[in-house]
Amino acid sequence: MSLIPTLPETISRARTDLRVGLPVALDGHLTAAVETLTPARLADLRGLGRVVLAITDRRAETLKARAYDGDLARVRVPADADVAWLRAVADPADDLRVPMKGPLFTDRDGDTAAHRAAIALAKSAQLLPAVVLVQAEPPPGLTVLPAGATLAQLAAEAALLPVAAARLPLAAAERSRLHILRPEDGGAEHYAVEIGDPPRNAPVLARLHSACFTGDVLGSLKCDCGPQLHAALTAMGQAGAGVLLYLNQEGRGIGLANKMRAYDLQSQGFDTVEANHRLGFEDDERDFRLGAAMLRRMGFRAVRLMTNNPRKVAMMQAHGIEVVDRVPLVVGVNPWNERYLAVKRDKSGHLL
Repeated sequence: MSLIPTLPETISRARTDLRVGLPVALDGHLTAAVETLTPARLADLRGLGRVVLAITDRRAETLKARAYDGDLARVRVPADADVAWLRAVADPADDLRVPMKGPLFTDRDGDTAAHRAAIALAKSAQLLPAVVLVQAEPPPGLTVLPAGATLAQLAAEAALLPVAAARLPLAAAERSRLHILRPEDGGAEHYAVEIGDPPRNAPVLARLHSACFTGDVLGSLKCDCGPQLHAALTAMGQAGAGVLLYLNQEGRGIGLANKMRAYDLQSQGFDTVEANHRLGFEDDERDFRLGAAMLRRMGFRAVRLMTNNPRKVAMMQAHGIEVVDRVPLVVGVNPWNERYLAVKRDKSGHLL
């Protein structure tokens, strides 16, 4: 029946639930995000059974906790632990000031599908990847999801639907058009700036640009994003044609709030990759398949890709877009971002 929510729609509902502090049911577990958990809800969860805190292996490594489950650790929550204790384990902001969080004892053996799905949901909601779980039947009104199918859906390529498009004269090119595309799963919309009238039967000058509020809008000197955005648009304007895909994947896919947490860690001496790991994220959480899907939706099959990131080239070619040329885009170097760019080169493989 079409009035019953589909799995992607239910996952979208679950993201919102986690962001406002509501638990979600996964395979006989109730789970809630540590970042938005309230003392009252923690007490109610405790009343249902033993509380376990699931964190990623990246965060566990920082805390010297054993990740018996490979990519995650199930931390036993002490009986007297409160919300502040949980957040101190989840959030590395005070790691240097208050380094001792443990010793932390972790579980081993048993099914971890619900824990893994809960962390994936928290990441997709752009929350800290730390969740509490209790084995219990869900009370009426909570969102209920199957763990395995949820993990598969979150890993799948999102279908994109065109929403609107209109002419939009830009400083870099007066003959431009802005396209809005919306994922079927209710995620953030993504944008395509089409400059001129690029033919669909020839390679188009293209760039996949991830949203960067601090660099693109505020002119931050900590990154090279703003200069890259404007240099790409200028090059396309001068060429008379091009497509810039603006992907709403702020902070390498972790969201603006977590990006600011990473910036705070960088001010403590950690580099970009180390900061992401301390937060519990991977080096880069972005999904560049979105770019290939957007190009295919617009009718393009080949690009001259403006990028310094070989991963983007490989992703494009693996998802049906031929990259006939990689066009370097090295701009915006300044004393504030020299270390950041060096880390991108040395740890992330960027060609700088």
